[in-house]
Amino acid sequence: MLRSVLACLSLMGMFAPCAHASWLPIENVKVREDPTEMGGPKIVIEYDLPDPNISAATPAYVFVRYSKDFGDHWELLGADRLRGTGFGIVEEPGHKELILWGAEQAGIADLGQVEIRVRAVAMARIPAGSFALKGLPGAGRDEAKTSKPRSNLPLYYMARFETTVAMYADYLNEVGGEGAGWNRRMSRANRCGITQQSDHTYTIAPGRENHPVTYVSWYDAMNFLNWCGLRLPTEAEWEKALRGGYYLDGDRTKKQPNPLPERPFPWGEEAPDADGVLRCNFDGEDDGFARTAPVGQFAEFASPYGICDLAGNVAEWTLDWYSTSFHVGLDGFRVARGGSWMAVPVACDAVTGATQLPLKETSIMGFRGVLAPRR
Repeated sequence: MLRSVLACLSLMGMFAPCAHASWLPIENVKVREDPTEMGGPKIVIEYDLPDPNISAATPAYVFVRYSKDFGDHWELLGADRLRGTGFGIVEEPGHKELILWGAEQAGIADLGQVEIRVRAVAMARIPAGSFALKGLPGAGRDEAKTSKPRSNLPLYYMARFETTVAMYADYLNEVGGEGAGWNRRMSRANRCGITQQSDHTYTIAPGRENHPVTYVSWYDAMNFLNWCGLRLPTEAEWEKALRGGYYLDGDRTKKQPNPLPERPFPWGEEAPDADGVLRCNFDGEDDGFARTAPVGQFAEFASPYGICDLAGNVAEWTLDWYSTSFHVGLDGFRVARGGSWMAVPVACDAVTGATQLPLKETSIMGFRGVLAPRR
């Protein structure tokens, strides 16, 4: 019998603080083998996606990984092998069915050795269109320019929450082996909380499951996202996710004008601590957190697309090099955006960025993924 393994945890609904690690819930995973008219078998994967908040605006990104040797090695099942509507961007909750064709051609000779894992990430849809690109310097424009730049991006999707400790530990337990992607500083329970055991498995400090993972290098973030089938956002994608486009429904329909297209913060123009209201996790303990906060804790102050923690909590790696005319020779650096739990309030805005060597691992750095469909 084909074995199935489910690795997913609950996530609260849109604009509500999350109570658990941020894989979306997936239930009733079933896997079976059916014959076909052409003589070769097909594998059918069924599951339920129950979250009622899944919609076209806030879809799930579903990916499937499989092992054909009792879990020793795992592979991502890509769109070239799967058919059905239950993988990639999924816009409706409910029962889903996928078909894996060519099991024998995929090297699945003994179905009794196969394990399947289905996971889902909460995403936000960011429609195609123009927005106010103002970030400097990593956005690639010279600081001496005085005109306000504009940019136009195609449709893409961004994770609504920063990658959590539990998600990253799940990844490590599948591919980490003897330590790839993990370093000893991650075991600090008050800053990350992932510990490597003697058998090379990874455990999480109690209460840290839903905090953003930290001490991840740019390469660590890239490897995790490759494992999912995602990638890091560019700076332009990150900034548009924070501000919103000139039209929040995109340039094709233009029915929802953005009331604050040049907003410096996800929620608008007010500083993170204006009028005694604390809108994100920044320097100090007044916001209730000495260091990181659980992801989505400040969901009331999300971006126009419902994306949480773009201001504060952890600074986020982007895909872009740090290479402007003012910093020739530093193109080995990568750019991080969004401020962190150590940043002063004004540094949690849309344009302030830090530069880091891609090997750097710190307690203020994290990441999230994006999916950009083929054009």
